Order: sequence, then structure tokens, then C-alpha cells
Amino acid sequence: MIKAFAILTVLAALPATAYAQQNPQGAQGGAASGALTGAVGGAVVGGPVGAVVGGVGGAIVGGIIGDNTPKFREYVVTQRRPSYTYSEPVVVGGTLPRQGVTYYEVPSEYGRTEYRYTVVNNRTVLVDPATGRIVQVLD
Repeated sequence: MIKAFAILTVLAALPATAYAQQNPQGAQGGAASGALTGAVGGAVVGGPVGAVVGGVGGAIVGGIIGDNTPKFREYVVTQRRPSYTYSEPVVVGGTLPRQGVTYYEVPSEYGRTEYRYTVVNNRTVLVDPATGRIVQVLD
């Protein structure tokens, strides 16, 4: 009973866009589905705490994590990419405009990812280049 409640609580907390976001092949993709998969798997194995940990861990699948994060930040600084000025909040789940934003490849030494990076309001972010959706804020 408690596990079922934990699963429902986590699922209710996920944004509705998690269910709508699909890749061209029709399968769930990106951080949203990673969060959903991780949360459900974590709840089954570890109850409510497992659901929270699984959801957070699953959300950053394909992101820059662990020891790579500070190294990648240093790399971005050395690249001196121009910062795009954006009036909306720079948050995970936000969507950048289709025009005016330049996306850059993430070198493989920082992790293999389908995402690209850019600098917005002097903050490094990972973005799904197909949708402009921010999947990770690194600063």
C-alpha cells in the first residue's frame, strides 16, 4: 500500500510534458522518461526513498554528471562561447527559442550524449536540440 502511494505521488509530481515528449520513433525519450523509469524502478526496489532517488538519477541520463561536471564547466569557459540573453527563467524543462540560439557538440570525453550545450544568461545548459528544451543546468 505504501509503495503504491509512493509511486502515485512521484508520478503525479512529474510534469505532464513528460508523457507528451516523444522522439521521432514514437518512444518516450530524454530526461522526462528517465525520471519516470527511475522513479518507478526505485519505488519497487526501495519504497518511497527509492522512488525519489530513482527519479532524480533517471532524470539526468544523458547529462553531464559526476567528475565530468566541473571538467566540462572548465571546458566551456575555455571555449568562450557567447551567452544568449533570455528573459525567461533558465530551468530544466524550459524551452529556448528556435531562432538565435547556437548549440554546440559535447566532446565525448565528458560523456556520450544526444544533447548539445549552449550558454544562456552566462549559465551553461544542456539542451535537446530537436525541441530546444533545457535538460540540465550546469551552473
